[in-house]
Amino acid sequence: MSEGFMHTGKFEPLAHVEWELPMVNTLRNRLVTKYAHSENDAVKRVVHFDIQRTDELLNGGWSDEAKDLYSTSNHAEIIAGGLKGLIGEKRVDVIIGGPPCQAYSIAGRAQDPNSMVDDYRNYLFEAFAEVVKSFQPEVFVFENVPGLLSAKPGGKPVKNRIFDAFRDIGYSIQTPEHLQNSIVNTADYGVPQKRRRLLIIGVKSSSLISHNRIEELLHDLRIPEEKQKTVFDAIGKLPKLLPKIQSERVAGRNVSHALAANDVKLPGHYPRYHNKRDISIFREWVKAKMNRLSTIEKLDFYNKVTGKHSNHAKYRSLDWDKPSPTIVAHLYKDGLMFIHPDENQARSITVLESALLQSFPVDFDFLGSQASCYKMIGNAVPPVLAESIAKAVDAAFREREAVVADSALEEMMTVEIQY
Repeated sequence: MSEGFMHTGKFEPLAHVEWELPMVNTLRNRLVTKYAHSENDAVKRVVHFDIQRTDELLNGGWSDEAKDLYSTSNHAEIIAGGLKGLIGEKRVDVIIGGPPCQAYSIAGRAQDPNSMVDDYRNYLFEAFAEVVKSFQPEVFVFENVPGLLSAKPGGKPVKNRIFDAFRDIGYSIQTPEHLQNSIVNTADYGVPQKRRRLLIIGVKSSSLISHNRIEELLHDLRIPEEKQKTVFDAIGKLPKLLPKIQSERVAGRNVSHALAANDVKLPGHYPRYHNKRDISIFREWVKAKMNRLSTIEKLDFYNKVTGKHSNHAKYRSLDWDKPSPTIVAHLYKDGLMFIHPDENQARSITVLESALLQSFPVDFDFLGSQASCYKMIGNAVPPVLAESIAKAVDAAFREREAVVADSALEEMMTVEIQY
């Protein structure tokens, strides 16, 4: 989300909050290498902290426990003054973000029937609301999965809890009954991926900007279906990574694939290790176009080739001529649902490929282990979607300024006539 807003050049980022260190380090590095921040400022602006500790986050005065967990990666002034001290007297126009989505996802609930009761992540929106309340931005953007609309932690619909929480601090959002209209598909905005997401856009109740107008402006940025980006558009021309005749161990890791002759090595463009059985399965799957099979046929294939029994389809390949299915954080565990569409490569997608399918720019460096990189990419808001949101928000601010200017001019004219 930060990348998309910063890329427009229309917003000055004041602070970013993230609690997983690989993501913190990645964002700090991006501020330095792309957006000309000093290393000192990047460390200060990207606050490594848990948003659940909201009072300490906002006001500083960190407890000994918080210092032990986070102080090695933040400056002393953050510990002392929190976000309020960091931002000082600057006006905050927009706050963007969203709590972790796994607790709201339909898939997450299928895996854990008790998640609606037991998962603390169901209530992280309350911490987000506290930050909004503290800084009083004119606009906020809250991104999450559509499954939020049917989630009922503690027996009460979370969409009602969210509506009440923001209403109580003076913000207007779509009513719970109309939030369904706030679901977007990232493929409609130039992301080479079908990814449905809920965007809750809030504005101060007293504002001349309306959340409906921002959604209208965002809707106007959609592209027609025939112009949607495909998997080939995103990754079709990358260097090929072909199975080795014999896998080997290189620099402490098992390697099953190698660059095709004369191809260029790119950062993040190396696949996880695949054994001979998986390579054979991937090749057969793509060659036979098994994506077209029924669910039962896919399950039969999986059970036959693995000798296991599963009630869930385990394999899926990407299609060159379509947007990718949703890139998920589960990629850090395995890539069986993201088999490369070239049968000769017989592998799952790389970190670079997953990033490009999420619409990250090719020069975006992800820091951390391969698993951490997959996870942060799968959890991210596609930057191209975020950029569209940023343009819509900016356009709404410009319209408001025009209305204020016209009103001021009209008032001057009235005063002059009266005089």
